[in-house]
Amino acid sequence: MKRLFSILAITGMMAFGTVNATTNASTTAVTTTTVTTAQAEEDAPAEELTFHQELKKRFIEGGPGFMGIVLLCLILGLAIAIERIIFLNLSTTNTKKLTQEVEDALSSGGVEAAKEVCRNTKGPVASIYYQGLDRTDEGLDAVEKAVVAYGGVQMGQLEKNVSWISLFIALAPMLGFMGTVIGMIAAFDKIEAAGDMQPSLVAGGIKVALLTTVFGLVVAMILQVFYNYIIAKIDSIVNSMEDASITLMDLLIRNKK
Repeated sequence: MKRLFSILAITGMMAFGTVNATTNASTTAVTTTTVTTAQAEEDAPAEELTFHQELKKRFIEGGPGFMGIVLLCLILGLAIAIERIIFLNLSTTNTKKLTQEVEDALSSGGVEAAKEVCRNTKGPVASIYYQGLDRTDEGLDAVEKAVVAYGGVQMGQLEKNVSWISLFIALAPMLGFMGTVIGMIAAFDKIEAAGDMQPSLVAGGIKVALLTTVFGLVVAMILQVFYNYIIAKIDSIVNSMEDASITLMDLLIRNKK
């Protein structure tokens, strides 16, 4: 009987201990979960900013001085680039079609009919054709000189203001580097004033310096893409003008015969 009582007592004590252990484990788990959740909430990143908000934030951190000048370079460069792209696209002519129309007009109606075709067509190629046809009475040498001279004039119009884009491409990163140098100088001034090398003293100046550099390089890269497209478009139109000049001389020689 005593042995049975002892076994029951031991069993009860073990069961009570197991319940306490389970309760303590549950309490610990709940506490741990609560702490983990709270820590996760504290460590959770702030709401992500949109691209425009992030760009605005970085622009303000970089300082309105140099960042504003670099932004002005971007605006002016893009304005000139867009204007040139529109002008060059309007100046593009289907040279083969125009040549065929001029040749048909020369065969059917003579020089005046060919000049009328050129007057009704936009672009530098049509203008060169018109200037050459307008000198046919003076001989082929006069036609050739007129075509060459007017080709140079048209090339100047195609390249108008393009040099400004290259200026802004060079100026934007230079301004960014200048902002970097000024930011570093400000950082070292703070170190000198404090008499101690603390990261918090120089972090702000270095951050501003790097932001101005990055912004200047981004502006230069954007404008460089537009600049290369414009140069390629100009080269294409110039090649068409040169080919059209040779074709015009051949047409006039054949028409003379």
